[in-house]
Parts: sequence; structure tokens; C-alpha cells
Amino acid sequence: MELQTWIDKSTPVAGSPGIRRLDVTVDTWHACATDVAASGGRLFALWVDGASEPTVLAALIAEPVVLVLSLELPGVPATYPSLAEIFPAAARMQRAAADLCGVRARDFDHRPWLRHAAWPVDYLPLVNEVPPTAGSASVVDHYAFVRVAGDGVHEIPVGPVHAGIIEPGHFRFSVVGEKVLKLEERLGYVHKGIEQRFAGLSASEGHRLAARVSGDSDVAYSWAYCQALEGIGGVAVHERAAWLRALALESERIANHLGDLGALGNDAGFAFGLAQFSRLKELWLRATEAALGQRYLMDFVVPGGVFTNPQTEPLAALSACATKIADEARVIRGIYDEHAGVRDRFAGAGIVTPALAAKLGLCGLAGRASAQVHDLRVDMPFRPYPELHVRSFTSRDGDVAARVAVRFDELQESARLIEAIVRRLPKGAFRTVFPLPERPGFGVGIVESWRGPVLVSLRIAADGRIERCHPHDPSWQNWPVLEHAIIGNIVPDFPLINKSFNLSYSGHDL
Repeated sequence: MELQTWIDKSTPVAGSPGIRRLDVTVDTWHACATDVAASGGRLFALWVDGASEPTVLAALIAEPVVLVLSLELPGVPATYPSLAEIFPAAARMQRAAADLCGVRARDFDHRPWLRHAAWPVDYLPLVNEVPPTAGSASVVDHYAFVRVAGDGVHEIPVGPVHAGIIEPGHFRFSVVGEKVLKLEERLGYVHKGIEQRFAGLSASEGHRLAARVSGDSDVAYSWAYCQALEGIGGVAVHERAAWLRALALESERIANHLGDLGALGNDAGFAFGLAQFSRLKELWLRATEAALGQRYLMDFVVPGGVFTNPQTEPLAALSACATKIADEARVIRGIYDEHAGVRDRFAGAGIVTPALAAKLGLCGLAGRASAQVHDLRVDMPFRPYPELHVRSFTSRDGDVAARVAVRFDELQESARLIEAIVRRLPKGAFRTVFPLPERPGFGVGIVESWRGPVLVSLRIAADGRIERCHPHDPSWQNWPVLEHAIIGNIVPDFPLINKSFNLSYSGHDL
């Protein structure tokens, strides 16, 4: 069936332009996903909603729309056709859904993804209302890693506990000498129960929890949550509020790029880069706090607008700081490019070819470094981005050097956008009174975070309480690609390659 036929059968999600919902059957679920993929579409997210009568949902980017497939199942336990053969990134999402909801895809890989013996096999965190008793979980969790055999092959287990403050993740390397033949990841060690915590919260308070899903993407998640809630309530924020949200989002992008560029220099043995970008990041965080009220903007985006109305002088100072940082970053980029040792470490390390990136669904910044041009600010622009004409930067090289180059380019673009936003910032109200909807509702919000596309699906009850909220991080798509990027590289290059993606453990471990 033609993709347009599926779109014609779908219905708009209230208040969410470009997002449509399509009820499917077990037979048409797989067929629709196949047709979306054949037209160049991509998997955005996959999750399960509901308890006694579960519904599997898959958000597919089928430009110019996001098509949310909805498949109702008879109960728990239940099975449904796997999408992993169409969209490989679906595999881990399906395994996580099985751990949390007891709804299993018909797939070959039934290993737990989030459970880690943290709760009994028969306990389903998003289904069972009564928590398990203390000590009732399995004592040992035997996880069947894929083994590589052959002369001289040995394994190097790394993590889940790491040095410093990095979050836990286990990396199982199969190597010959120092050359990596295979990497297998296992994540989800500190399952925080965020999706479970959302249930029962007042919808007016949910943005605060959403902002804390992944600490480096506060603005993106809280904005996506508010998009979904405002869509349910039929509330359009004022122009000034929309522009201030974009200002905060670009501020978040600059802070993360500055931190990553310094860390990447350090991983290449170039401490000068770490020192300089750490200095610039601190300058930026101070300017952000002075203008917007927080160094990290966890509580800036709120339902109906933003929390505070920034004044003219601090905003002008923020814009000037962005310009200054962009100028200094341009100089440091020249130093990175000309330093033989840095070039040697960056170039050719961790290559993801455009073909592999497209097949595996690599997205966001890492995707653009492998010729995947997608950016929601450009492809499906939400206010005020249609008026800002965002420039997207890509590379076909797909190595660490390309991912560094895209960061440098996006840093310059975000500085330009901040200057434009401050200069053109509309006058008027920064927040509107947001009455909670008085009827049940379903909404979806999507925002392009600095790392890639973020989605928040929200379902609320008639009393304004959250029944289900699912946040999706682009790291779900990108962690599996890291396993491919390291193949053929040496073990000591893994920290550098890993940092060039800089994926979220927290956003992947809800």
C-alpha cells in the first residue's frame, strides 16, 4: 500500500501539527511499518501503553508527518509482530517493553534489557500496582552475551562501574590483540522507575520530572512534555514564550557542545582543548544563569510558556557572550585541525558509513556526521524555527573527526540563532494561564535536542492526573550503532569513539 494511503487513514493528534495516529491490526502493523521504511521513513520510538488491555505504539517519521501506529492487544501476556527486521533499533525498545509491561515481540532475542534481576520475573512495573516484597528478586541474573570464538580471541569486560562519575554501563569486548572484533553493550543498571513515577502525578507538574529524564537535555524534554500537554488542552503559547523556549534550547545545545569538544580534546591527549572549552563552558553557564535564572535550565519551560521573563540587558549580555564564545571556538577549531596528534586520533576512528547509518537508524548529531541530514528544526519546524531558517550541517566521513566538525558547526549556528532570537524577540506575555484539561486526552510532543530527536507521549485522565507518560531519547537508536563503530579499531580508542557519540545512559534507563 502507498504511504499516502496509510496517512489518509490516520487522524490528527490533538494540538500536535504533523503528528497523526493510525489504529492498526496485527496484520497491518507490520505492513504499514514496511511501507514507511520503503518510502525512506524512520523509527522514532516504540513503547507500550495500558495495563490490562495493552496497546503497542510505534512512532514512525514519514515526512512530512510523524505517524503513530496504535496496536491494541487482548491482554497480558500477549505477543505482536517484531519490527526489528525493518528497523533494527526497535529490538531493544521491544525488549524493554517486555520487561516493563509483559508484552513481547515475536523476536529471537528475549533476553531482559532493563530488569537485571532487580525485580521478580513475574512482576511488571508498569502493570502491577503492588510492588514486590524486599528480597523477592532473583539472586543471579545470567545474561547470555554473544561469544566470539577463534584463535587468539579473548574478552575484555568493562564496567558497569566506571571511574569518575560516569553512569553504569557494561561493555563486553571480543578482541584479538588490541583489535576489536565485536562489542556488546548492556545498559539499564540503575532503572530509575521514571515512567512508573509519572503515573498519578498532576499533569501540571509532570514537566519537572520530564526535565530530569536526562540531565543534559532538560529543555528538550520539558518542552516536548509541554507540547504534548498543551496539545491535549488546546492551548497555544504566546509568541514571546515560544521564542524564549528556542533561546533556552539553543543555550542547552551550546553548553553541551562546549563540554564535549573539551572532553574529546582530552581523550585525544590534548589537555589544552579541555582547559579552553571548560573555561568557555563556565562563561556560558554563568551568562545563562544571569539571563534565564539557572545554569542548567531544568525548570525554565513550563506549561503555557516559560517560568520567568528575562530582561533586556541580561539577554543582550547572553547574546554577546554567544558571539564571543563562537569567535574563540573558531580559533580553537583551527588549533584542533592543525595539531598532528589530534588529527591522527580523530581521523578514521569509529567510522559509521552513510549506508550503515541509514540501515541502523543513526540519528541526531551523530547521524548528520554520517550523511543523515535529518533535523526536526528543519524538517518539521516547531515555533519559532520556521522564521529562523536553521542551517543543518552534515558530513559523509562518519568518523570522530566528522562528529567533532559537526559540533563545531552547530556551535556557530546556535550562536547565530541566539543573536537572532534576542534581536527579534517579540514583546508580550511570557506565560499564559494553563487550565488542566477536564477530559481524558492523548498528546505527543517532539523536539530536536542537541543529541537528536526527543519524543514525549502523554495520556491523562479526566481529573488531570497522568495515566501514562513515555519519554524517548535518541540514544535508543544510537547506542547499538556504537557497537559497529568500534569494530576494527583498537581498544584504547573506545573512550574517544564513545565520547564522540556521547549517548545518554539516563535517558535510556527509565
